[in-house]
Amino acid sequence: MVNENYSVPRRPVARGLNSVGDAWSILVLRDAHAGLTRFDQFRKSLGIVPTMLTKRLKALAEDGLLEKRLYSKRPPREEYVLTDAGRDFLPVLMMIGAWAHRHCGGDLARYIDVESGAEIEPIGVDAITGARLGTRAIRLSSDQEHESRNL
Repeated sequence: MVNENYSVPRRPVARGLNSVGDAWSILVLRDAHAGLTRFDQFRKSLGIVPTMLTKRLKALAEDGLLEKRLYSKRPPREEYVLTDAGRDFLPVLMMIGAWAHRHCGGDLARYIDVESGAEIEPIGVDAITGARLGTRAIRLSSDQEHESRNL
């Protein structure tokens, strides 16, 4: 779906961009997380032309982030609901928003915890070490490298 140059094998960012590598797809996922499911809801929220929205919804469904479900038999109407993979994209959306707060300026909306009413400050943390992402040097490792080191 995205430029074939992004399709470098074994590169996680490139592989992820193949599924959600354009602004429209990311915004559709944002709106799906906000509870939108129907074509007209997405179109109205995004101000996107119908042909582009059709392409984005189809691609997100093919890539397993959204699932099409029939909600009306007469006339036949479908809605788009998040799959597990689509729900797993929420932290990515929140991290993009947190980055925008730090680096893009402006009067941006804030994330609020519904239960506590407190503002949420999204951060990335390594689940194994507990270290905040970006505070330690990292490198990419192929499975073969990892396996050979652990033999």
